[in-house]
Amino acid sequence: MIKTEICAGICGFNTTIRGTSEDGQNAVLEIQSDCPDIRAMAESLKETDAYAACFGPMTESPVYKLASEHCSHAACPVPSGIIKTLEAACNLALPADVTIKITKE
Repeated sequence: MIKTEICAGICGFNTTIRGTSEDGQNAVLEIQSDCPDIRAMAESLKETDAYAACFGPMTESPVYKLASEHCSHAACPVPSGIIKTLEAACNLALPADVTIKITKE
């Protein structure tokens, strides 16, 4: 099982994603979030084809399509975190941290 924890930033919403896959392509996701937009998205992502979500143009990914329908903030890092979880759960990529660090200079 892969576990991904996302602190989305100034909104203060935290999301935890757990993903498993038995066949390396289809994943079962459990998404828990403080954000109502992400919770609405999660309903449609319980079982996800990682190939469809991770490969190809971003605009064709079911994760980003759902994000465009449900997320009210384009900079939300959770859709990317969902895709990273899918990759790791299906052994399409090694699990590794991703960091976005923002500072005012």
